[in-house]
Amino acid sequence: MSSQASLAMVMPRLGASARQLSATYFHQSTPKVQQTYPHLTTLRQQQHFQKHTSTTVNPYKSIAIRREGKNRWERRAALTPEAVEKLIRETGIKVYVQPSSKRIFSDDKYRAAGAIIQEDLSAADVILGIKEVPVKDLIPGKTYVYFSHTHKGQKYNMPMLQDVLDKKIRLIDYELMADEHKKRLVLFGKHAGYAGMIDGVHGLGQRLLGLGYSSPFLHIGMAHNYKSLASAKIALQSLGNTISDEGTPKEFGPMTFTFTGGGNVSKGAQDVFKSLPHEFVDPKDLPKIAASKNARLDRIYAAEVNIADHIRHKTKNEFTSAEEYFANPQDFTSTFYKDIAPYSSMVINGAYWDERFPRLMTTEQLKVLQSDPANKFRMLSIADVSCDINGSFEFMSHATTIENPFFYVDAVHGKEHTNAEALGVQIMSVDILPSELPLESSQHFSDSLYPFIKELIRENYSHPVLAGATVAESGSLKPAHENLTKVLKETHAKESLAKIRSALPIGTKPKNVLLCGSGFVAGPLVDYLLRDPNVNITIASNSKLEATSLAMGKANTKVVPLDVTDGVKMASLVKESDIVVSFVPAPFHPIIAEHCIQEKKNMVTASYISPAMKALDERAQRAGITIMNEIGLDPGIDHLSAMKMIDEVKAEGGKVTSFVSWCGGLPAPESSNVPLSYKFSWSPRGVLTAGMNDAKFRMHNGLHEIAGKDLMKKHFPDVPIYPGFNLEGLANRDSLSYADTYGLGPVEKLDTMFRGTLRYKGYADLMYSFNRLGLLNTENSQQNFSTWTEYMDSLLFGNGSTHDNQSRTAAIADRLDLPKNHPSVGKAVDALQWLSLMPSDNNSHSDATFTAKNSTTSMDSFCNLLMNKLKYNPMERDMVILHHEFGVELKDGTEQTRTSTMVSYGTFETYTAMAKTVGYPAAMATEMLLKGEIPEKGVLAPTMPHVYNTILDKLDREGVSVLEQIAQKGMRPMLNWGGSGVFK
Repeated sequence: MSSQASLAMVMPRLGASARQLSATYFHQSTPKVQQTYPHLTTLRQQQHFQKHTSTTVNPYKSIAIRREGKNRWERRAALTPEAVEKLIRETGIKVYVQPSSKRIFSDDKYRAAGAIIQEDLSAADVILGIKEVPVKDLIPGKTYVYFSHTHKGQKYNMPMLQDVLDKKIRLIDYELMADEHKKRLVLFGKHAGYAGMIDGVHGLGQRLLGLGYSSPFLHIGMAHNYKSLASAKIALQSLGNTISDEGTPKEFGPMTFTFTGGGNVSKGAQDVFKSLPHEFVDPKDLPKIAASKNARLDRIYAAEVNIADHIRHKTKNEFTSAEEYFANPQDFTSTFYKDIAPYSSMVINGAYWDERFPRLMTTEQLKVLQSDPANKFRMLSIADVSCDINGSFEFMSHATTIENPFFYVDAVHGKEHTNAEALGVQIMSVDILPSELPLESSQHFSDSLYPFIKELIRENYSHPVLAGATVAESGSLKPAHENLTKVLKETHAKESLAKIRSALPIGTKPKNVLLCGSGFVAGPLVDYLLRDPNVNITIASNSKLEATSLAMGKANTKVVPLDVTDGVKMASLVKESDIVVSFVPAPFHPIIAEHCIQEKKNMVTASYISPAMKALDERAQRAGITIMNEIGLDPGIDHLSAMKMIDEVKAEGGKVTSFVSWCGGLPAPESSNVPLSYKFSWSPRGVLTAGMNDAKFRMHNGLHEIAGKDLMKKHFPDVPIYPGFNLEGLANRDSLSYADTYGLGPVEKLDTMFRGTLRYKGYADLMYSFNRLGLLNTENSQQNFSTWTEYMDSLLFGNGSTHDNQSRTAAIADRLDLPKNHPSVGKAVDALQWLSLMPSDNNSHSDATFTAKNSTTSMDSFCNLLMNKLKYNPMERDMVILHHEFGVELKDGTEQTRTSTMVSYGTFETYTAMAKTVGYPAAMATEMLLKGEIPEKGVLAPTMPHVYNTILDKLDREGVSVLEQIAQKGMRPMLNWGGSGVFK
């Protein structure tokens, strides 16, 4: 065969003229090459040399394989030496390989394949990698292909994406390479499953040993300890023989492994698992197997769990269809925590998740599970192969490393730790699992990628797979990824803040804020204060998971444990701060305030001034500190807007003759279609107990008092602030004291002095019914039940008897002193059935599992239920309404009604309305104290003009605005109050 023919074979895709030119050049030059370089003995080596010395223009683009450097375990390569050799043989292109001493394939193998080994990759047109490329290594104008982890808006990679845009790089992401059915084409999924299963089995052995039990699982190492997947499977088969002969520890009953999802990740894990003696079962049989005394210990039972096994429609209480679920995920919830988790020894999570969908398990559900002694030997370990941080499993707070692959979550005590002998579920969340099997994963990946390399070197970027995987090109985001613009801007703002901070003059002392508590209203406060580059925040919390989530991605923050009762540690934390913000439960504020007085540090809280706090006023003044209280929403913004109007009236020479204030945190109307027309964004206990406080107010020159037990009964059935809102109201504590707070003079001279809480209509009657039925009892001793129906029956009839819905309805009517056919009885029954406290028909017994076994009172149990049933779901929003009415007598004797109204909605992307209307005012007061803008000392409320004007102006700039109006003829929302609701 001639040289020309031979070259034509190895370069079949070149155009005819190029083939002829190259072949002719080679024919003429090869003898000289052989004479000058006699070590080039083979035709392939001579062709390779000729390629790099010829001036012939190759119509294809060159490629490079970069060296991976993200961590020392990353040994994978996008293309194997065999693939490189094939590519060179078929196209004649240049392939550059960055040298690496740890890559699974040596430099020599790539060199033998015809690649050019060199550090500088700038000669290549297309650069292939595996993990993210550091900003300093990105070469302008190139096409890069790697796992960028940017398309979900991952904030930690936004600086890299911005650099891609600035350098006009075309970025193609392997994760987005998919066919027309959105099935991924280039991935390591199965290999993640392989390694995750091996690591999970290793971890299970460690966990069992930590609990005091030796087991066969101890003989399995981490995946990277094996030369190949085949070697690991041989070790597992040996383990399997031991299980067949000796069984698993009998104390743990039959071992059950649950696999979530049915995709590549799960299939890979199952493939490895099948090396063990096993039996796959239907997920619905897991409870029976776990409880069986005859289940075999010489095998491991396994179940593949998919959405139909644990996803339920919220109202229909069943899985309707996958189409409906994916179209409207907000209408569904997961029952994994009660239908699957209590019967699983180990969970291997390979299911895809994003924030639109319900989680497999929440942190609160894990707490419920771990609180039940019956689950002592269940949910021992989770191998979270998918590694979605705070995702499928909300309590999976971070990715782990190959060096330290496991951590433990004790949700009962709100702790996260690494002690294999302590309480908690073990979590393996290594995010680079395929790198533990670099040989097999690289070979599989290379084979999948190869067809698209052909398209890349032809510059066929319009190929549907490549086009769909392109995140950015020519300095712009592709249309499908323009939503990342917002995240890029936010990241840029944070980077700018960091640069400003680093440029501060030497000697500028940062301000240290100690935040006690990490609840949901803390987010806006932290974000607001961190706008100042000179502020550091220490988040002290008894929930490491919650605090870590709050601090995640935020510069200048750190998380420390909090125990308010530990005087030594509290004193140290306060001493190291410049100011303290207390978002802990109100009874703990005085304890923290004592430390602030001792250390002479200012303090901010959003809570009412309690008698215990008020008693510290003189000592705070002597210490020269300010303790600013009541600076949230209610109390807080209500004070600010009230004082602004009152002082304006006084400045005009008039006086306020009556004051009415309403405030309520509610679901937005479109999210209110549940019993009570209310949802809880924090623990319901505070809401429920607030509804049982005694109330005192003045109305139409008369004094009125309502005992706490009658507060719901004697509600205001119509509060017409806006016609579009169907509102009712409840009197709120002691309104009379605010006449003095607001400087309105003796309360006896006021026509009306009233503060109330807003709810949607129907709330008060239903809550009154719940109270009469015993659900709000805080004195009884709670017992354990199997189902919520048993719990309800115990309240209605006592324990030990069986009843149907007819007898239950009769008992409810009797408790409410109403006829059975009264609408309030029907509403109570409907609500109880929706809450799973009664079966939905007369002939069945609700099997909803009782999840409050550690509760000590009926109210505690009921709060547990409400927190799960009446919570905000993804894409739902809340709303805050604040409304003041002032009866005003002007200087000339003219009467007016002035109003001050604020309606604020939460957003899906940022904060709830409640969070921002509590967090922002507290942050702004903190900011003012840090700047020395509040000179007053002692225990204070925000009623001073320089405080309320400043904060109201700042709130307006944050989109929290108060609308003030004047009407000659005002409304009187309480005129329709008859002193009672529907109950007599």
